Amino acid sequence: MTFRQAIAFVRAHGVVLESAKGPVPSLVEKITGAPIRGSWWGHPKGEEIWKVTRRVRDSEDVLVCRLIDGKITYVHRRMWPALVRVAKRFPRKRLAKIQEIHTTSGRHVVKEVSFPRWVPAEIKRKASQLLEGRALADLGPWCS
Repeated sequence: MTFRQAIAFVRAHGVVLESAKGPVPSLVEKITGAPIRGSWWGHPKGEEIWKVTRRVRDSEDVLVCRLIDGKITYVHRRMWPALVRVAKRFPRKRLAKIQEIHTTSGRHVVKEVSFPRWVPAEIKRKASQLLEGRALADLGPWCS
């Protein structure tokens, strides 16, 4: 799967789990074409999964957080107003933006940007104009 295909998948679904099983689609299952038992690291497509998921995590159009069941969740930018509108339904910690920082020593450090610090002003404005019921409908049945 290419990066463009992965972003199109996230955009189409709006909210996607990276690899966990849950109430929304999983990008890793889309890449492999089937559910995975255990970790994807040992899967024949493990290197492809790594490359695609890291690129998706770096996309400015994708919020990476732990929204669903504390698992890595991708939320496409088109869903941000709806998410912000109903944010009170979720623990704030689950709405924190997760950023992977690659240090000069080669280590990976996870940085969190708390909610609502990561929310752009334009998204806040759009969220304030959105009815709660519409926001819930946009996000889908997993959040009601």
